[in-house]
Amino acid sequence: MASYNSAIDNIYNYYLTQYAPKNNVSKYDAHKKSELRGVYNSMLKLNKDTPLYILDSSNASREFAIDLKENARELRNTIASLGGIENDNMFNKKSAYSTDDDMVSAEYIGEPGESDNAISFDIEVTSLASPQVNLGYALPSSEITSLAPGEYSFDLSINDLSYEFQFNVRSDDTNKDIEERLSRLINNAGVGIKADILENGKGSSSLRLTSEAEGLKPGKEEIFNISDEHTSKTSGAVEYLGIDYVAKAPSNAEFYLNGEPRSTSSNHFTIDKQYELTLNGVSREEGHMAHIGVKADTDSISENVGRLVDGYNNFINAANKYRNAQHSSTKLLSEMQRISSYYQDNLQRIGFDFSEDGSLNMDDQAFKSSLNQDPEYSQLSIIKDFASSILRKTNQISLNPMEYIDKTVVAYKNPGHNFTAPYVSSNYSGMLFNSYC
Repeated sequence: MASYNSAIDNIYNYYLTQYAPKNNVSKYDAHKKSELRGVYNSMLKLNKDTPLYILDSSNASREFAIDLKENARELRNTIASLGGIENDNMFNKKSAYSTDDDMVSAEYIGEPGESDNAISFDIEVTSLASPQVNLGYALPSSEITSLAPGEYSFDLSINDLSYEFQFNVRSDDTNKDIEERLSRLINNAGVGIKADILENGKGSSSLRLTSEAEGLKPGKEEIFNISDEHTSKTSGAVEYLGIDYVAKAPSNAEFYLNGEPRSTSSNHFTIDKQYELTLNGVSREEGHMAHIGVKADTDSISENVGRLVDGYNNFINAANKYRNAQHSSTKLLSEMQRISSYYQDNLQRIGFDFSEDGSLNMDDQAFKSSLNQDPEYSQLSIIKDFASSILRKTNQISLNPMEYIDKTVVAYKNPGHNFTAPYVSSNYSGMLFNSYC
């Protein structure tokens, strides 16, 4: 059972690092029981009506299916983040502004109905939260290592977890070989440490380890610790490489909020459950502050619609990327084109047009002008209807990305006598296991 769980972990980690979009998990990935029940019922109906087919099992097909599903999920989350997935609430979310984005950027995360009571404040950043950096000895790169051949290991402790790293040393390994081997080992482990090699231009190199996290939690003096005093294999590599030396200790961010001193262990935090702040730099002079608040309705709507356009174009670009490798991808692009053509005339009247590749262009000034001439924002219903149609399509794609994979139909279901085939929905997840079995 332990080996089985380890295999599952390896597959999932490979999936996340190789194919999933490089963004954080969104709160919109969480679902109510009723929503999950709806997905389950939809899968039953889909399985019941889907014919039997043979999939193209190439690596390109697997990558396309995963990429398609993840980009559909990302586009759905983008639309949901603009105020909700219900048509009435869509684009109602306020947008925050900062008078100095180079020092601190802001995003409004409060509920749309609470924006009238949103606070505004001034902030001055005096120092940023910094990561921990360990720097090893500068060793002659091309010189044969002084470590005796054998199997070595060391322990790395981070976030109250401990990991053991094991590696082999051969008789002909140079110092640079060992540093490169450990760098790959640590980076591939994904434990929150980035490893790289510094060269001094004089023929020597050293291994540098940097924490992905910043700042210090209460009661902690370091983010990570490296030792081989009680490791299971041969010790001595830590002392030889010198990677237990903390060259730069982690530090917390310091800032003034409306004149009051504050401190935080991260450069990314929330204020009063209304704003999400990211500290990007320190104040250019003492007393210089950035003012944080919410934008006017027209500016907020325009920014929200701009995010929709960016998310839509990212999805179209991802589909276009596989146009030559996956013939069935043209089916998806054709479906998206039919949706866009239905709304094209109305969208053009408020400042939008579509390019030949299917991407959407927005004339910000023309769109704001249409809003200013329409105090009730009735023109916004056009873009809301378009977004709702796209939302329905992303839900379909997420439910069955295999619809757009090259495949050969073997047999159709017997009309009126078909039944649920549970393994049809396993085709997508089964692709993840193909190269592990």
